[in-house]
Amino acid sequence: MADTNNLIVYCEYEDGKVSDVSLELLTKGRQLADKLGIKLEAVVAGNNLKDIEKQILPYGVDTIYKFEDDRLYPYTSLPHSSILINLFKEIEPRIAFMGATPIGRDLGPRVSSALHSGLTADCTALEIGDYTDVKTGKEYKDLLYQIRPAFGGNIVATIVNPDCRPQMATVREGVMKKEGKDSNYRGEVKQMDVNKYTKPEDFVIDIIDRHVEKSKVNLKGSPIIVAGGYGVGSKENFDILQQLADTLGAEVGASRAAVDAGWVDHDRQIGQTGVTVRPKLYIACGISGQIQHIAGMQDSALIISINSDPDAPINKIADYVITGKFEDVVPKLIKYYKKNSK
Repeated sequence: MADTNNLIVYCEYEDGKVSDVSLELLTKGRQLADKLGIKLEAVVAGNNLKDIEKQILPYGVDTIYKFEDDRLYPYTSLPHSSILINLFKEIEPRIAFMGATPIGRDLGPRVSSALHSGLTADCTALEIGDYTDVKTGKEYKDLLYQIRPAFGGNIVATIVNPDCRPQMATVREGVMKKEGKDSNYRGEVKQMDVNKYTKPEDFVIDIIDRHVEKSKVNLKGSPIIVAGGYGVGSKENFDILQQLADTLGAEVGASRAAVDAGWVDHDRQIGQTGVTVRPKLYIACGISGQIQHIAGMQDSALIISINSDPDAPINKIADYVITGKFEDVVPKLIKYYKKNSK
């Protein structure tokens, strides 16, 4: 099939602000659209959307499809699905992105299923490249490479969607960088008729009350993170990491293995199935360094690995490696820092 159409991002918003993951996807979308020579578009659906374009256009967006209606906020599955399914049938986008958030996880499968397009969830990288079908020998130019860890993180899979459109992917918050293109970028804003894209029965669910619990853990905003893995050994030993974090003014993070062991709460999990962080300093204690964990912290400015195994995979990406038992090393770090910070 001939690909001519554009790349579109579904923009989530809350309290009048477009979510970070949507802005990150617009940044990546602009890069890919430039490579393909196509337009970058965005769709936003909700209420009180006045001036929302001021947040979106600076990312190099050429067209915004704006669906404004009080019934569209808070998010419910049916109307938002109908809007995307019917809009995509009309404009036939080549590529579509959304965040791997609770909303994106609900919306993405509904839209891809209705359009028979396929969907790759939780991508860690998105690129453009060519592909040759091994069975038929048919060559495809400029496909979206949807890259994510697979088989428990033992391999990195590159997934392509040769024939169905749109090529759809979801990405977690923090995986991509968020960078505006031009604060004066001029794009077209299209005010859309909500009733044309939805049915009255899409609005059968009415949200009477809504309570959103804000996370008390701010891993993304912390400049220093002390993270522990299965090698930490116990819940009690995580108290030692907490002491180091308190001394440094840091947050405590963890690998999936430590969370699965019940030593730490899930909201502290870093990696493909947790949060992605970019602190100035990342101290990894007893973390072997599976692909999923590396994906969540590899862009840290400085990485220190404390591990009893000198061949731990994480040591390959660490700036400094301290080989030894963490329960011997960490108390010395605390003592040394306290002594030298007075």
